[in-house]
Amino acid sequence: MILLQVNQLSKSYGADPILTNIKLEVQTRDRIALVGRNGAGKSTLLKIIAGHMSKDSGDIIKPKEVTIGYLAQNTGLESGLSIWDEMLTVFENLRRQEKELRKLEEAMSDPSSFQSSEYERILKEYDLLQVQFKENGGYQYESDIRSVLHGLNFHSFDYSTKIDSLSGGQKTRLALGKLLLKKPDILILDEPTNHLDIDTLSWLEQYLQGYHGAILIVSHDRYFLDKVVNQVYEISRKQITKFTGNYSAYLDQKAENYERDMKQYEKQQEEVAKLQDFIQRNLARASTTKRAQSRRKKLEKMQLMDKPLGDEKSANFSFEIERQSGNDVLKVEDLAIGYNGEKVSEQISFRLTRGESIALVGPNGVGKSTLLKTIVETLPSISGEIHYGSNVGIGYYDQEQAKLTSNKRVLNELWDDYPLKNEKDIRTILGNFLFSGDDVLKIVSSLSGGEKARLALAKLMMQKANFLILDEPTNHLDLDSKEILENALIDYPGTILFVSHDRYFINRIATKVLELSNNKVAEFLGDYDYYIEKKLEQEELKALESKANSLNSSSASHSLEKTNYQQDKEAKKLERQRKRRIEELEDLIANLEVEIEQYEELLCQPEVFQDHEKVLEINQKNENAKEKLDQLMEEWTELAEE
Repeated sequence: MILLQVNQLSKSYGADPILTNIKLEVQTRDRIALVGRNGAGKSTLLKIIAGHMSKDSGDIIKPKEVTIGYLAQNTGLESGLSIWDEMLTVFENLRRQEKELRKLEEAMSDPSSFQSSEYERILKEYDLLQVQFKENGGYQYESDIRSVLHGLNFHSFDYSTKIDSLSGGQKTRLALGKLLLKKPDILILDEPTNHLDIDTLSWLEQYLQGYHGAILIVSHDRYFLDKVVNQVYEISRKQITKFTGNYSAYLDQKAENYERDMKQYEKQQEEVAKLQDFIQRNLARASTTKRAQSRRKKLEKMQLMDKPLGDEKSANFSFEIERQSGNDVLKVEDLAIGYNGEKVSEQISFRLTRGESIALVGPNGVGKSTLLKTIVETLPSISGEIHYGSNVGIGYYDQEQAKLTSNKRVLNELWDDYPLKNEKDIRTILGNFLFSGDDVLKIVSSLSGGEKARLALAKLMMQKANFLILDEPTNHLDLDSKEILENALIDYPGTILFVSHDRYFINRIATKVLELSNNKVAEFLGDYDYYIEKKLEQEELKALESKANSLNSSSASHSLEKTNYQQDKEAKKLERQRKRRIEELEDLIANLEVEIEQYEELLCQPEVFQDHEKVLEINQKNENAKEKLDQLMEEWTELAEE
């Protein structure tokens, strides 16, 4: 069922068009991501669809009964009620029905006070109301509230806590929770992953995957988009383009479309050049003028393609080091951290060696940022020791960009730190971070979050430090800038310690994961997906060990259960291996199918099929690829049927 249609929508701010001729369709169970650069108009489009902003032209078509729920970016829940009472307001209608049921039950408790016909009427009314109450979730709404509050990390809270006493991030999470409980037909979320830790993000992904209605999301969290969405609409250059699949599929399709369109454009340009050359050489000659005129007509009728537009301008930078550090970069021993003598976390011990890229993860409030600040000595440690290796030079990126509050111009913010460089070089560096023209004359304190993030990265790059300590470096960056930062860090020759809630970023950058808790650090060799897999294994082992420990103490029974425990453990391990192999096979199969398609396209090209040796060579490669594809498909089928 079509829930909403956007047709030919346009919006301008003054004389500047933001969106032009936008078309978008939302059907039941659609999970749609809206992507594009910062400032492309994503939030504007969401506000227009939600009815919070007017459009200049176009139509938004929606059946009257379809409900829309909208959560703007960083919108906190403002209320004088307690957490529980505020969540209950979502179910006012059910609570009224519940009161009516209690009244009817009270009346029915004394049949003698009614005539039989009146009593029958009350019974029917009660039965009808009870069915409606049950169908509308009347017997589970309190359970739904607890489930959502638990998922959004409020399980440790007293639900009688007043909302106006909470932090901004907590109010934002509650606003999201209240919207989820309303269960609108179309759920519109603008950056819902802000202020969520990794555990809460995982819960939200699962919740949205099972959501009954349609979802329209703007998010810079690529891992989240990969897990949740099945369509991507990209806003670029004021236009919108639809792609089917999750975020990774969108990237692949976009690259393939550009490559295909560029080939077609170049092929047409080559044909046009040949026609023009023939016309120019033969039009004046009597013997060939008719052929030249024929080609000119063909050229005039030809619908010329526009050159495909590549990506819009992206930031462009790399991190270099001035000198190499020793092999030992950092050693932390039995460290306790916190504020004003109050411990947040303790018994922290780990070491970093040159070239490692370490992700520091853990729940909100466990002290990840505090640990980084302690290492860079902006906070004192409570106890324990921190040892730095030889020749270690630290570059620190603060998620708050707390130091970027000056009234300097952008140009001077960088130039004052490096006064020996000339203005042209400073402008070039700023240009690489998308500060061009008059942008360099903006006052630093007036910059947007994304602009401050890029300026902070420019300052970090200029330090040429061999040990980067990064606190949420992807916050405020658009998707393209995140990818540029990732590539720069992958090529970086130094050592990295970072905190991030961006699991996609962790997967690309991390060689090791450190999990921080209140009284220890656990180490996992590998990326984020490996860390999650090992955590699941540990949880399964704990559950199995707990089950084994609770068994009857008789030796025969114990021996049997121990055997069952080992078998269960082995079965779970084999199942994980099977799933991993299926995923590997699906990637290999997809790559081979693309390869075969490319070979078959090559065989259709005149310059290839006229060359006998080339045809034989490509045919051989194609046959090998097909044979390999058959083998992989056979293995995939066997594994999928297990």
